[in-house]
Amino acid sequence: MVGDRYLVIEVQTYNLQPTTYNQKKMKVTQHIENAQGKPLFSFEILPPLKGQNIQFIYDGIDPLMEFKPPFIDVTYHREEYEFKELPSGLLQKKIVKKRPGTVGICAGIQNKYSVDAIPHILCGGFTKEDTENLLIDLDFLGIDNVVALRGDALKNETYFKPEKDGNEYATDLVLQINNLNNGIYLDEDLQNSACTNFCIGVAGYPEKHMEAPSLDSDIHFLKQKIKNGADYIITQMFFDNKKFFDFVSKCRAAGITVPIIPGLKPIATKKQLNLIPHRFSLELPDDLIMAVVKAKDNDQVKQIGIEWCIKQSKELVAAGIPVLHYYSMGKAENIKAIAKEIF
Repeated sequence: MVGDRYLVIEVQTYNLQPTTYNQKKMKVTQHIENAQGKPLFSFEILPPLKGQNIQFIYDGIDPLMEFKPPFIDVTYHREEYEFKELPSGLLQKKIVKKRPGTVGICAGIQNKYSVDAIPHILCGGFTKEDTENLLIDLDFLGIDNVVALRGDALKNETYFKPEKDGNEYATDLVLQINNLNNGIYLDEDLQNSACTNFCIGVAGYPEKHMEAPSLDSDIHFLKQKIKNGADYIITQMFFDNKKFFDFVSKCRAAGITVPIIPGLKPIATKKQLNLIPHRFSLELPDDLIMAVVKAKDNDQVKQIGIEWCIKQSKELVAAGIPVLHYYSMGKAENIKAIAKEIF
């Protein structure tokens, strides 16, 4: 009341609640345990290039939410080096991060969709102190699933080089994360340090890592990651299910008992016939190669890729695989076409 008058204010309300899909946040291993035999759908996205906002990410996620993914992976892309010519003619080395924002994207995904967002954490580009601080931030945000990877060499390097005081191998990174889960920090003088609760995923390679001398040796080091605290394995893409089934058999024979999630990617362009085998050191089946070669254009190639991936997916579901994970690379159209036939 103002003097003898009443002041009436019209208030317009807005819905500020996050978009929820009624998913309960939990560890990847818990999602698998609670699936009760029904296959789960998950996918992986790229952070947007610097200059784009998070709506770019949401536009690639929204079309896939009808399939109720329990978790979404967010890749991390390490720094690159560029050389800028100075007026003197000398070259100045400049560090460039073209796809920053992984932690912010994960927080945004969990807030908007109420599903678990899983950041990829690399050895490359991080000291152990950097890694510890990153994990503390993730813990504060309630992000308790991570994928631990060594990462690739920089474009101007032949072989991977760790940061000074950084983790050299994914095995070391897993151990550092597991140490935090047990309250062991880099600073040994910390008192009453809190334990984190990360569920740790690691990469597996059905056709072996490109640097591994053999598949058996690759599995030997994969087993070490599990020993150091990894909770599940997610594989590199493959296009022949037999290679995945053989890989799983070899892992089980080696004593690896954690869940193994297959990673799938539909081929989409003729260029990928050469790019994918070269970039990821894997083989494409002859039937798929010939079908793509005979395709009149990339629209037809995309359809071939969708149909091939549907066939792969159905066979994996029939074999009782608990989760199918798709490398969407931020493009939802072909992944949606596949998921409609499977989930």
